[in-house]
Amino acid sequence: MANKKHLVILESDKKARLLGPWLGDDYIVTATGGHIIDLPKKGLAVDVDGGYEPDYEIVHGKKKLIAELKKLARDADQILIATDPDREGEAIGYHIARQLGFDNGSGDRFRRVTFNEVTREAVLEAIASPGDLDLARVDAQQARRVLDRLVGYGLSPILWKKISPVDPISRAPLSAGRVQSVAVRLIVERERDRRRFHASEYWDLTATLSRDDREFEARLTALDGTRIATGSDFDPDTGQLKNASAVKLLNEKSATETAARLTDVPYVVTGVELRKKPTNPRPPFKTTTLQKEANARLNLSPRQTMKVAQRLYEAGNITYLRTDSTELSQRAVVAVRRAIESRYGKRYLSPTPRTHATTTKGAQLAHEAIRPAGTELKTAGQLRLQGVEAALYDLIWKRTMASQMAAEIQQHVSVTLTADNAEFRATGHTLEFAGFRRAWMEGAVDVESALGGKDVFLPALVEGDEADFRAVEPTGHTTRPPARYTQGAFPGILEEEGIGRPSTTATIISTMESRGYVRLEGQQLVPTFLAFAVTALLEEHFEDLVDLGFTSAMEQGLDQIADGKMEWRSYLNEFYRGEHGFEARLVEQADKIDPREASTVVFDDMEQSVRIGRYGPFLEHQSGDETIRVSIPEDLAPADLTAEVAARLIEQKKATNEEVGVDPVTGKKVFRLVGRFGPFVQLGEQEEGGPKPRRSSLPKGMAIEDVDLDKALSLLELPRDLGAHPDTGKPVRAGMGRYGPYVVHEKDFRSLQAGDDVLTIEFDRAMELLREPKRGRQARAVLRELGPHPADGEVIKLFNGRYGPYVKHGKINASLPKGMEPDAVTVEQAIELLAERAEKLKSGKGGARKGGRKK
Repeated sequence: MANKKHLVILESDKKARLLGPWLGDDYIVTATGGHIIDLPKKGLAVDVDGGYEPDYEIVHGKKKLIAELKKLARDADQILIATDPDREGEAIGYHIARQLGFDNGSGDRFRRVTFNEVTREAVLEAIASPGDLDLARVDAQQARRVLDRLVGYGLSPILWKKISPVDPISRAPLSAGRVQSVAVRLIVERERDRRRFHASEYWDLTATLSRDDREFEARLTALDGTRIATGSDFDPDTGQLKNASAVKLLNEKSATETAARLTDVPYVVTGVELRKKPTNPRPPFKTTTLQKEANARLNLSPRQTMKVAQRLYEAGNITYLRTDSTELSQRAVVAVRRAIESRYGKRYLSPTPRTHATTTKGAQLAHEAIRPAGTELKTAGQLRLQGVEAALYDLIWKRTMASQMAAEIQQHVSVTLTADNAEFRATGHTLEFAGFRRAWMEGAVDVESALGGKDVFLPALVEGDEADFRAVEPTGHTTRPPARYTQGAFPGILEEEGIGRPSTTATIISTMESRGYVRLEGQQLVPTFLAFAVTALLEEHFEDLVDLGFTSAMEQGLDQIADGKMEWRSYLNEFYRGEHGFEARLVEQADKIDPREASTVVFDDMEQSVRIGRYGPFLEHQSGDETIRVSIPEDLAPADLTAEVAARLIEQKKATNEEVGVDPVTGKKVFRLVGRFGPFVQLGEQEEGGPKPRRSSLPKGMAIEDVDLDKALSLLELPRDLGAHPDTGKPVRAGMGRYGPYVVHEKDFRSLQAGDDVLTIEFDRAMELLREPKRGRQARAVLRELGPHPADGEVIKLFNGRYGPYVKHGKINASLPKGMEPDAVTVEQAIELLAERAEKLKSGKGGARKGGRKK
């Protein structure tokens, strides 16, 4: 009797290539590359009157794949759906099965296979015990998609009509979303907190003392028995002192006077306290903590982290990456503890296996924590990983190992000294036992030095000892406003509030950024004025949709659908057409929204208002019968737009938005103006539908009120020729660019330095700058190493550049074509792209991007 034929269907080609050899000849393994059917990108595509049935369509480019799957399925006795083990994977698997003839009466022909790690052992175990497609999870995923369509396609048109069809700066269409809008509100609320914050100043004293020729520092803690105010005594939200009667607040005058008085008094030890402080390791990574740590340590955005982690998972190096659990499986705990004992010795193990309970609101706990796959706990080096993949794997390996190790033990010493009516405290600490810190030192050249490098030593002191006085210095401090959320930490904030799920939180930041609601300033998420306007509209007219509790409850409803405890259509109908349903409120509220009010942001502490205009946000100020409008600089955050800053911008506009003369060559008027990128000069007036007039920004430090006609014309003539380069005969020029003033010769740019003036710099000085080595930018992180090039064996690398992803070999860079996913590019495709690029460069058709000011 012939063996049964099995068709195994996965999402990833990479996983399919791994599984094929493990399963043998009776299994045909193939992949879909993700969704094969989905909601169309345009239109609601939901039949609200027909039970909220989604109107799916075949994903572009997948018709041929579906035909191939049907052909393979005809010859298979059993079809094993092995898509990813989350709701999205369940839905993808269901849609595949439906295309191949699955219905509720299909019997055992269609089975579901799930594994948390792509290892031979885990896969064979899953294949040996398949289950059924979880239709409740499919319903939950479908309900989420439909719910998001109903909210997004209902609210977005209101934003287009009442505020603006697009973000004035990025030109991306405005949008609202069930998770996106509440996420934007969180960021806006934090910026409002920063606006309300009023900084306070406090001072303290630090004494430099010594004993037995060893210097140490002691900080003033009390005067006349009253504790000195420190940063923790101020309200973090308002910046004001919480309990003024309980502490003594020093200002600069009192701190300086106290320091002068304490220079000629003895400093006597009045107390010594020794204590051991144990520190336990943190739990293994879940999705959001991995994103946060990768951002802090590797400078990866949450989205980049997930892409790298996806590659590690598909290659069989780590367990599934979308999880809200911090628990390890029993098998993993045994493996980790065995690896710790083997590598570091038994004393580095925690006395009993550690458990790390997950406390996240609404956690599904469908998968274990993220850890190295398998039971061998191989290091990145043993797996021959390189680049960013090695760095992220190393982070996961260390966190996993540390989670089952003994506590770190530090010896802390606190010494109290009295000087006249003042009390000082000196503290020190030394490492007694590294415990779990040993795992974090893996790979260090000198482990002992690395572990002891943070010790703070104090001389041996006992009560009654007198320390030798060296100096006492007053130091001023200012309370800081609540910190903005960072892109690394923000997914965790959403998770704590029960908003979104591990599969969605990584993409929220990029969505907010692309819509013009948030910009990145370093790692900080800074809301735009557009975000303030959209949030204010939603708070007034659709308050529940930006309410944390309501959004969290919606997520819990989806979880109940996934658990089979709620019917998905009734869930949607209650939201959309139930009492106070969303459909009726859309019509009712849309008529109440005044477009001018919706596009105006009002701050209580300013008489000027902020308007959202066609070209970006601007200040509007009524001065008698005159309305003054001035663009807000693009890099000015809402919390930094104070009444003083607004007044200065208005005054600058009054003083500078004027004609300075006429260009004698063209006869056109010359203006000095202020725009959203700062002050600039312009030749001629902007005519409706006509070309943009010639413009030039002002060099940093040049005040616009000092710009007369001669200076304006000089700026408008940039770039200017300084002379011919002695080696090439080509011109050397000075000009103004995106990053400020520069000199250039044949695309070789150098920024001007302090003291250089773009209007007066001469040829010899320009040549000096050009002879200096170029200051390199920070090296771009390698996304992936694809493999050796057949010509010379040099590794082809994949990077993410300013204009998108590209591959690099030697001096040749080749951009990935539109539609080619960086995660899917192969070494063969890269070789082909590089060859095409090299050919273009040879023929002179592959020039650099063109740009610059039009003459």
